[in-house]
Amino acid sequence: MGWTVSDVICTAGPQDQPFEEQFSQTCVAIVVRGTFQYRTSAGRELMMPGALLLGNAGDNFTCGHEHGVGDRCVSFSYTREFYESVKVAAGIATSRFQAPRLAPTRALSPLVSRASELLAGADPAAFEALGVQVLAQSIQMERGIVPRPIEAEASSLARVTRVLRIIDNDPEVPHDLNALAKIAGLSPYHFLRVFEGLTGTTPHQYILRGRLRRAAIRLRKEPTRILDIALGCGFGDVSNFNRTFRAEFGVSPRAYRSKA
Repeated sequence: MGWTVSDVICTAGPQDQPFEEQFSQTCVAIVVRGTFQYRTSAGRELMMPGALLLGNAGDNFTCGHEHGVGDRCVSFSYTREFYESVKVAAGIATSRFQAPRLAPTRALSPLVSRASELLAGADPAAFEALGVQVLAQSIQMERGIVPRPIEAEASSLARVTRVLRIIDNDPEVPHDLNALAKIAGLSPYHFLRVFEGLTGTTPHQYILRGRLRRAAIRLRKEPTRILDIALGCGFGDVSNFNRTFRAEFGVSPRAYRSKA
């Protein structure tokens, strides 16, 4: 088959010392819950829901949880032959990932939502198409990334991580820039700059994509009215939800549901 998929649930926290591991095969992991610090020879990045972790066969890496407990990823591993076949089909010459992460973006939202849906219960064969799509899109998107060192202070990293976990776990907390900056203990300008530098996206974009992914999962799994899903996922009205959803996923919520 050329690939395997694993539901990786980590329960490590600040009390656990990170340890070095090694990728036996090319790896692309979709983060669906939690945050952690990922370090490889290609660089170091803060991982959060919606991001894709990239790993090369033979590379050493560590995952640290200095600022929160646990995470969950859908992790795909690919044989060298399978990786090469997808690379050639995609018209890409590079043989290795040069960056350690793909940040949460609109282009990745359908893949992340699909992975979350499949974790909720699906025939294992349903992962096959997703595995191919994830690798092909990672190879294509990673070409446009220039690795850059992130030298955020440890305190800023801890504060942004705390905010990420609050956004993902507590929908009752105000999510406007001033409120989030206050939680982080930073000025709005400094918080925005550090947040975007560490996550690759703005707080608004991160929150919006999280809401859209939750809505996409509910559309597939529940018979609930689209209006109620929109309101339940934090959208003020259904027209704004429809417009934003279409921009993110390329189809209307109704059409997305019909494909389930």
